[in-house]
Amino acid sequence: MSSDCTATPVRFSCGSAAPRAVLPNGACDCHMHVYDSRYPAAAGARLLPPDASVSDYRALQRRIGTTRTVLVTPSTYGADNRSMLLGLEALGPQARGVAVLDGSEGEAELERLHALGVRGVRLNLSLGVTGTAASILPLAHRIAPLGWHLQLLMPADLLVTLGPVLHRVPVPLVFDHFGRIAPDAIGHAPHTLLLDLLQSARAWIKLSGGYLVSTQRTVEDPALDALAASYLRCAPDRVLWGSDWPHATASAGVQPMPDDARQIDRLHDWMQQASVPPRRVLVDNPQALYGFSPL
Repeated sequence: MSSDCTATPVRFSCGSAAPRAVLPNGACDCHMHVYDSRYPAAAGARLLPPDASVSDYRALQRRIGTTRTVLVTPSTYGADNRSMLLGLEALGPQARGVAVLDGSEGEAELERLHALGVRGVRLNLSLGVTGTAASILPLAHRIAPLGWHLQLLMPADLLVTLGPVLHRVPVPLVFDHFGRIAPDAIGHAPHTLLLDLLQSARAWIKLSGGYLVSTQRTVEDPALDALAASYLRCAPDRVLWGSDWPHATASAGVQPMPDDARQIDRLHDWMQQASVPPRRVLVDNPQALYGFSPL
């Protein structure tokens, strides 16, 4: 963790002030992880962050004002979903889960995961150690009867080559971390493909991890404005937001530890620029995708 963040009130988050923007009731953080060293890292995992608990995360919720949560099994654990499920149980009915599958799961296991609140499966082709691009269609057909979505993370060059496959996927697609599109790639083939998938209502995009695609390695990067606005203007009912807490890449030294209150305020900058109401991105869209109870 960055040395200037060790005394802040929320672990794995810089700063101490609340966001300037006040979030609507029921605002959802659609992308976070929990880490627990009781569960071993998968062979080949590249991110090995410190433990980050639900108790730690609740402090972040109090600071930024979110009440709903989507927990995602991180690449660290491969297809071991126990840490995510433990967090899902602790957060209760205001939480949903996105699991990782290795293909060996039977129908009973999928039904069990659904009953526990899982509503999607992630295939991480950037840092993951489970699954390949060839898994996309078989995995999608497997989860279609459950009404789940397929969440994808991959390099932009791979995204382009998979365009024909992605148009045939029988479940909703969710692209996290701005689709891994760099701000200077606006209008290029990967960005155009994502806009097409969004506009055709085949996909959703998470405005999470902006610091991962920024050349400045920070969500403060003004170059992110046009990229975020391109998604918001293309399909305002298909855009989500996630904190990416506890920022495992920051713990690994890839970029500075983010200030999550500033992440909220930057999201509000983007929504204002695109004339999209905060409730749509933070409440209505997560409710539609993850099946939260209507407010």
